Amino acid sequence: MIRPRPMKYVEIYVLSRDVDEVIEYLGRRALLHVSQDEEGETTKKQGDEENLERSERIRKQLEKLEDIAGYLQLYEQLKAAFSGDLAQLPTEADVQLLQTLGKRIDSIRNRELENKQRIKTLEETLHEAQAFANLKAPFSNLDQLSYLTLRIGHLDPQGQAAVAQALGDRVVIIPLSDGNKVVAAASRKGRFALDTELKKASFSPLVVPEGFSGVPEDLLQGLEVTLLQNKAELEAIIAEKKALIGESSPVLQRLYNNFTLASIIEDLKSSLRSSKNAYLLSGWVPASELKGLVKDLINLTDGRLSVRSYNPDERKKVLAGEEKVPVSLDHGNFVKGFQGVVFSYGAPLYGTIDPTPFVALIFTLLFGIMFGDLGQGFVLFLLGLATSRKGIKTLKSFRAYSTPLIAVGLSSMLMGLLDGEVFANEEILIRPTRIVTGFLTGHPVDRILTLMPEKDSMAKLFVFFGFTIGVGVLINSIGLIINIINQIILKNYEKAFFSKTGLAGALFFWYALSMGVRIILGQPLGWFDAVGLGVPAIFIFWGPVLYRLVTHQKPAMEHGFLVFFMEGFVEILETISTYVSNTVSFLRVGAFALSHAVLSFIVFTLSSMVAKQAIVGPAMGILVAVFGNLIIIVLEGMIVAIQVVRLQYYEFFSKFFTETGIPYTPFRFQREVDQ
Repeated sequence: MIRPRPMKYVEIYVLSRDVDEVIEYLGRRALLHVSQDEEGETTKKQGDEENLERSERIRKQLEKLEDIAGYLQLYEQLKAAFSGDLAQLPTEADVQLLQTLGKRIDSIRNRELENKQRIKTLEETLHEAQAFANLKAPFSNLDQLSYLTLRIGHLDPQGQAAVAQALGDRVVIIPLSDGNKVVAAASRKGRFALDTELKKASFSPLVVPEGFSGVPEDLLQGLEVTLLQNKAELEAIIAEKKALIGESSPVLQRLYNNFTLASIIEDLKSSLRSSKNAYLLSGWVPASELKGLVKDLINLTDGRLSVRSYNPDERKKVLAGEEKVPVSLDHGNFVKGFQGVVFSYGAPLYGTIDPTPFVALIFTLLFGIMFGDLGQGFVLFLLGLATSRKGIKTLKSFRAYSTPLIAVGLSSMLMGLLDGEVFANEEILIRPTRIVTGFLTGHPVDRILTLMPEKDSMAKLFVFFGFTIGVGVLINSIGLIINIINQIILKNYEKAFFSKTGLAGALFFWYALSMGVRIILGQPLGWFDAVGLGVPAIFIFWGPVLYRLVTHQKPAMEHGFLVFFMEGFVEILETISTYVSNTVSFLRVGAFALSHAVLSFIVFTLSSMVAKQAIVGPAMGILVAVFGNLIIIVLEGMIVAIQVVRLQYYEFFSKFFTETGIPYTPFRFQREVDQ
């Protein structure tokens, strides 16, 4: 019997001095599925001011690091490359390095911002000054500029420095031909502050001759020179920034890993039940890993901890149905590749049968039947290899699809050998097939399985559709058996024996199938068939009453006999319609296999017709064949995959997935593959 891994509930009491190292170990091993009791979540910690201070400090350090990375445009890169396996708790040296790097970045950033602001002010100043010069208006009208306040006069170097320091980027001072002669420019809003600081610095306004028009050439040249100097300074700052990006990227990645790890640890600690001197970590661990976990923790803390473990049936919350035991599945590479299909529908309940091995076989079988082509299957097989761990690194994000692609590729190749198709070509395999079939049976045939409708092959086609119905019957039966066993394991005996997906429903389904087979074979039905169908139907109809009689409970007719009768009648109708639809639904497997054969025939025929044309015919025929096969592989491959998933969801899972569990998600710093 295939079931999830046995689990243990553990309570780990650890001293405050060791808690960081213990959490770091648990995060690396990824073994503890954290589960805190409600009273633990609401218990106030005693004397945790130091912990809160530490948590706040780490939060600010991580924010500073993210701010630095954002300025250097490295944040997304650091986030994507985060590795808990390479991280360590930050040391004092890491803290000092972060502070040093932060000061250096702040210096560059401030210089860049100030320089950009000065350039903006200079450009606007120069623009208005040039416009004023072209107008040839009286120089006395400079004070009427809409944006600028200009002051021209004498100011010694010490005064220039004092004004620049006082006003910062709110003023631009442009020296003219004489070193002490300057033009001070500020915004209109800043003119009062400008005049105040100039007065403090003993600024002496320059007397402009009455009637002088335009703007002095010294002013325009000074603005242009100063603008060019500031742009050169900005380029130098940007070059320094780029050099720093290359220099600090590995350092920032290491610091990001370390401080992120510390932040994750602090987040977990904040949710733990604790006292002034100790913490309690509790949750679920696979039973097979518990002994090694305890041994490692004892070595890590020199024995300064206490561990208590419980079986699931020793947990009151589990027995009361208030808590579900997390489900961990342990599979080989082939079956593990199909866990995503199962968990996308829901996790099986703890202790029940794990359906993943059946899903892997059913998915592979159905896909191969509907997508039979040796060449196209080989392409899927190669894609599976390319996305595997040893495949192409750029395709690592598709690694979860590697095993399913390899499996369906091989099944499609096998089906392609049977129906004689290679990249939609129906002639390549004729000779090898005749040799093999002639050697084995003495009667050579062009292809073992014929799907294209022909006069002499319609009977074989109907047999093939019958085969797909048989596959559906097998899949439905497996689902029913899984449900019966699961309900017995969960001690839901009424559902196990008297429901439409229990033993009564299974017997009804199987006997109805036997009647259908006998009818097809031309055998008459008898009175005993009414008994064979009637007995399971009676158990389904009267199941609630019979179960309560057997278990000495009150009969289930709380709402009266009429309501009970109508519910039972509807249950019988639903049972019949469900099993008919679940069985007939598998005709789509044959239909998609036929549509694949027809589409391949069309591609083969078109490419052959085009290839017969003169001059460019052969080349165009190859292009048609390649393009047609790409359409089949991509579009029809997706459609077939969707249909396989749909059949498993509605015809297989619906038999036993009446209640879902929770997946085992252990605390970890980095998750590469779902458990």
